[in-house]
Amino acid sequence: MKKILWKKDLSVVGGLSAELVYKELVQLRDLQELSDKDFQEADLLSLGFESEANVLFELLSFVKKKNKKIVVYTDYDADGITGGAIMWETLYLLGFDVMPYVPDRKTEGYGFSIQGLAYIKKRYDPGLIISVDHGISAKEKIAYAKTKLGIPIVVTDHHLKPKSLPDSAEAVIHMDFLSGSGVSFFTARSIMRKFAKKNNDEVINNFEVDYPVLASIGTVADLVPLVGLSRLLVKKGLFNFSRVKRVGLRQLLKNSGIDNKKISPYEIGFIIAPRINAAGRIESGLTALQLLCTKSLKRAAVLAYKLGQLNKHRQDLVELFFKQVESKYADLDKLPKIIIEYNSELDEGIIGLIASRLVEKFYRPSIVFTDSDGFIKASARSVEDFHITNFLRKSGELLVEVGGHSQAAGLKVAKEKFKELKSLLINLADQEIQADMLIKKTVVDFKINLDQLSESLFFKIMELEPFGIGNPRPSFYSRVKVVSASLFGKNNEHTKLLITDGTAQIEALAFRNEELFFKVHRDDQLDIAYTLSLDKWKDKTYLKALLLDYEFVR
Repeated sequence: MKKILWKKDLSVVGGLSAELVYKELVQLRDLQELSDKDFQEADLLSLGFESEANVLFELLSFVKKKNKKIVVYTDYDADGITGGAIMWETLYLLGFDVMPYVPDRKTEGYGFSIQGLAYIKKRYDPGLIISVDHGISAKEKIAYAKTKLGIPIVVTDHHLKPKSLPDSAEAVIHMDFLSGSGVSFFTARSIMRKFAKKNNDEVINNFEVDYPVLASIGTVADLVPLVGLSRLLVKKGLFNFSRVKRVGLRQLLKNSGIDNKKISPYEIGFIIAPRINAAGRIESGLTALQLLCTKSLKRAAVLAYKLGQLNKHRQDLVELFFKQVESKYADLDKLPKIIIEYNSELDEGIIGLIASRLVEKFYRPSIVFTDSDGFIKASARSVEDFHITNFLRKSGELLVEVGGHSQAAGLKVAKEKFKELKSLLINLADQEIQADMLIKKTVVDFKINLDQLSESLFFKIMELEPFGIGNPRPSFYSRVKVVSASLFGKNNEHTKLLITDGTAQIEALAFRNEELFFKVHRDDQLDIAYTLSLDKWKDKTYLKALLLDYEFVR
């Protein structure tokens, strides 16, 4: 089966213009042509949540009148922490008596728990709880809070809706087209517009600079497609990274070595978000929340350093266990359709990272289990064509709980049910996972001739930034012949090819792939998938192809 596929053939289009390529990309990706005005106007009312907004506003007015506390109960990952920071700080700056609550990953687990709710009741006796980045699957816990503890809850979430919704919640604000921090941003903005007074300059200004930055971190970290409002939110956030004065963020960037660098989704996904996530995975997510909200430079420096150390520790733990598991699957011809691993000594904060590494290495849906507070918990990650959460839900009553997305899920099972669950999942996988689902495919936007590439095309498609999930960097396919090959880089770890398709020549770069140099020969034919970059040398610019994938044509 061919592993490099394209969505549209533009090689047959004569006089191909940059504008046409741009329009084709917008259509292929269903990118809504939203404007900055659309972004500025977006809130609960314009997004179709007028009744939920009114319920929330009434509850907020009531608790303020009665001098009751509000608790923002947020998730411990980067999406939840950034969304929680936005919600908590907005309410605080508007004069509400509000406290944040981040559950302990090991003792309480994801989302609402009886233990966490009972603690909140005893410690704060709040008049309202607002969830951030969770709650849509917590029907029983929300009912418990209302009927047993007398605490009303408003849910803000973006996760996949279960069949049974939390009907005990006072309001459910659910938007699956945003991240948890995105839902929090537009909900908090609605609260600000309802309750802000003329002297609330700080909170009003935060929605122009700081909060889009925080929400962009959460959105990219949670792999939310960068289309529609999410794309505008991330674009606004990336633009404001250099302008934000929030000391916690500035120290986080400094500690990461990127304080003077232009921030893109890459820096968020691979440098910033892992440090925020490390707090909740290894210790307490509250540490990351405190970093994002502190006004003390000294405290910010200490907390940013701590997150850096926790992230390094997390990386070491993941690498250690991954190497142990990797050796079990050395014979690639005997890979199962689904990888299921259990280790009672694993820290549950890293099981999702290990599952991701397994998918990356073996391209199989992967589930990693560990012991947790009398149960066995797991994180699952999947391949592109297989919806892991829907698959897991077919286990029915064997699971204590399950939730997630198409590509990632979390679950809990009683210890005595684990063997039965494992057997069922293996049998289900054998039935439902087809062989072609397990072939990693590179799908590019366009088949194109090299003479159709131009600097004007490059600059036009770059207008679609920011690139990320749902809106990747535009990519192309061409069948080419190798003219020459060489190695470059400090340790000769990269390969440079000069290639032609008979219409034009271009340099193609394969980073961290010296292996290609030793495989390829002059006049070899290759099918290549690539993106474009523009290099500058001595006041001249050169268009280059950055290889994503290649196949020899035999």
